[in-house]
Amino acid sequence: MEIQDFGYLDTSGEPADQSASHQQRLQTFTAALRRDVAADALTRLVPSSCGSNCEASAPLTEERLRAAAQAGANVLIVGLIQKMSTLVQWARVRAVDLDRNRVLFEKLYTFRGDNDEAWQRAETFVAREIREALAPAQPVAASAPVKLALFNFELEDASAAGSETASDGAELANTTDAVRHMLERSGRYALVPVNGTGTDAAGPHAIHDCGGCDVEIARKLGADQSLIGVIRRISRTEYLVRFQLHGTGTGNIIAAGDSGLRMGANYSWSRGATRLIRDKLLEPAQATQPAPASR
Repeated sequence: MEIQDFGYLDTSGEPADQSASHQQRLQTFTAALRRDVAADALTRLVPSSCGSNCEASAPLTEERLRAAAQAGANVLIVGLIQKMSTLVQWARVRAVDLDRNRVLFEKLYTFRGDNDEAWQRAETFVAREIREALAPAQPVAASAPVKLALFNFELEDASAAGSETASDGAELANTTDAVRHMLERSGRYALVPVNGTGTDAAGPHAIHDCGGCDVEIARKLGADQSLIGVIRRISRTEYLVRFQLHGTGTGNIIAAGDSGLRMGANYSWSRGATRLIRDKLLEPAQATQPAPASR
C-alpha cells in the first residue's frame, strides 16, 4: 500500500496567511496517517512514488498509477484537505486498487476546527475508516484445503415403522449431496471419494456405529478428516440430525453437533443437515479464519 502526501486548498477567504501552519499540520497529518494505517502488522507501506514535482491535488494519471504499482504497491491512497471556512474543513480521500485499476472507495469527510486537536481527531477518524474500508478487499491468506472423507448420511429409525423405505434412501442421498456441495463451495475442504472404496469394513454395523472404522477408512484414502452424519427419525414428522468430524491422525473428535428436535418429513432432512453443518462447523471457523494477507 502507498499513501501519498495529501494536498491542501484554502478557499475560506480569511485575510490572514496561514499557509505555514497549514503546511506543518498537513505534514503531521500525513505522517500520522501512514503510521496508524500501518499499525496493523499485516499491512505493509511502500515509500511514496510521488516525487517533489508531483502535485498532490493533480488528477490520478496513468503514469502516476503506474509509478505506484512499480514501487510495489497494490493500493494507492490519495487525498486533499480543503478549508471551507473558519471552522469547517473537508478531507477528500480516495483508494485505488492498482491491480484491477478500479476505485475501492472515495469519501468526503467534514471536520470542524483548524487547530492541532481538530486535525488530530480528523486523522484518527480517517485512518480508522481506511483500515475498515480496505479490510474486505485484502486477499485472504491462502491455505491448502483439508482433505475430507464425507460418508453417506445414515438413518436411525426410532419411529413406529422402524424400517427404511426407498424414499428414505433417496432423501439420505440428497442430504449427503447437499452437505457435499456446501462443503465444497466453502473452499475449506477437498472431498475424497469414499463410495466403492471398502466401506464394507463397517461389517454388519453402519459407518456411524462401527467403533470408529470411518477414521481408518479415511486414513487409508489419504484424507485428513472424516465426517459421519446421522438422521434419527423420531416419528414420520420429527427427526434429529447429528454429525461428528474426526481427525485421521489421532482419531479425536474435531467438531460435532446435534440439531435438536426438528419438524418435517424425510424431504426436510437435507435442509436440517446443511443448517447444522453450517452453524456448527463452517460459520464458527469463518469467525476465526486467518487475518488478511499483508499489502
